[in-house]
Amino acid sequence: MSSPLLSVSGLRVAFGGHEVVHGIDFAVEPGEKVALVGESGSGKTVTALSLLRLAQDATVVGSAVFDRQDLLAMPERALRALRGQDIAMIFQEPMTALNPLLSVGEQIVEVLQLKMGLSRQQAWPKAIELITQTGITEAARRASAYPHQLSGGQRQRAMIAMALACQPRLLLADEPTTALDVSLRAQILDLIADLQRKNGMAVLLITHDLNLVRRFADRVLVMENGYVVEQGTVPEVFGQPRHAYTRRLLESRPERDVAEPPASDAPALLAQASNLRVSYAVPRPGMAGWFGQGEFVAVQGANFAIQAGQTLGVIGESGSGKSTLALALLGLLPSSGELQVGASPWGVNAQQNQRMRRMVQVVFQDPFSSLSPRLTVEEIVGEGLLVHEPGLSVQARREFVLAALRDVGMALDGDEAALLRRYPHEFSGGQRQRLAIARALIIKPDVLVLDEPTSALDVTIQKQVLGLLQRLQRERGLSYLLITHDVDVIRAMAHQVLVMKDGEVVESGACEQLFQAPQHDYTRQLLASVA
Repeated sequence: MSSPLLSVSGLRVAFGGHEVVHGIDFAVEPGEKVALVGESGSGKTVTALSLLRLAQDATVVGSAVFDRQDLLAMPERALRALRGQDIAMIFQEPMTALNPLLSVGEQIVEVLQLKMGLSRQQAWPKAIELITQTGITEAARRASAYPHQLSGGQRQRAMIAMALACQPRLLLADEPTTALDVSLRAQILDLIADLQRKNGMAVLLITHDLNLVRRFADRVLVMENGYVVEQGTVPEVFGQPRHAYTRRLLESRPERDVAEPPASDAPALLAQASNLRVSYAVPRPGMAGWFGQGEFVAVQGANFAIQAGQTLGVIGESGSGKSTLALALLGLLPSSGELQVGASPWGVNAQQNQRMRRMVQVVFQDPFSSLSPRLTVEEIVGEGLLVHEPGLSVQARREFVLAALRDVGMALDGDEAALLRRYPHEFSGGQRQRLAIARALIIKPDVLVLDEPTSALDVTIQKQVLGLLQRLQRERGLSYLLITHDVDVIRAMAHQVLVMKDGEVVESGACEQLFQAPQHDYTRQLLASVA
């Protein structure tokens, strides 16, 4: 038998004397696809970073032998030569991993010049080809864009192109498809699998997406609290899990538990739009740009209605216009056509806008970046009351904050003052999302806009947050506009569904009816990608 491409033995990782990875062993064969699965804090990402000695301020012991060289013992200069060429890594958060001062094309060109010895003239068309392979449209134009000018999914694809530029022998992929829609996930996995077959590349995939593991990996390692608690082939582990933690992960698929709104000939509409259109000004190329700007239409001809106590799910790929639609509903983007919240359009006057903002609130995708790190829990959750209930006393406002925290299941443990003094970084991802929901609910809105509210969460935490949203809807009659690329979340939450592609609604209807008998090819493609 050939020796493993990577053999890890007795790997221990500690920060400040606190050990977070406890003597784990595993191997990756040449051309093999291994998935490392577990919740946040289980040690998955720290394990991968430690292999390349990228875990800052970490004490790492053990061995990690790659092609007969111990990565943990070799000189930094030699390891630097391996990074990006023989071993590449896709990082989870592209906005922090990409250089904000360089276009994405320039960053890929830089890798090709440093690692492959190509000239700039040779590297630029290669960079565009790599961007095209990852599914980004208008690759030549996108190559000149800076990270902040791309959507989250486009940034992730650009980083994947950079990692695959040198055709590495081992790819460490840390949640490589978290920001991508389901159809694009399949494309990226197919791309990685194709490169693996052509080049004999091995993949260590770090993820909490069990559907992705099922369709991609050969073997799976399950981590909990820094230990590998179970490992084996995918059919073995998924078919007959031996460890209780593995069974809990496999049982964490979202479940539908929503009440159907009462039938009515004239249902109460909290928000509605007809022929909604949202566009952005963009620079024109060449001399035409001297005389005016062009136009990019992000949403075209969208129609929808949100009934009281109902969830309208909007699903589509990155760049389809989902988030733009949500921002227009929130009054944060100018639009044309008809758009009403309650019975009023945005922009009548400041007083009317403030009343409408009380009716519709938002919960963003990433709770860590949407909560101010400089404010305490009491200041974050109570901020809306300062605007909409300015006459409340400090004590009355505090009581409202505590009530909102109880509503979202934040355990107070009898020490309410201590909880109110804490900052966002002191909470887990799931707890931060509960804080974001409490902040939105405290002014008693009628509609919550949920922009990918669970995509940044582990499967078990995702199930808890969806259960919380379902309970709040039943108890309060809340309406939701749910933006997501996760078909399972739509199945669990939505009453009505809009399917968007390239800025247009290509199909709409009742959730069960649309999923059982999809009419549009794109809808069928979405559903097939998670089958």
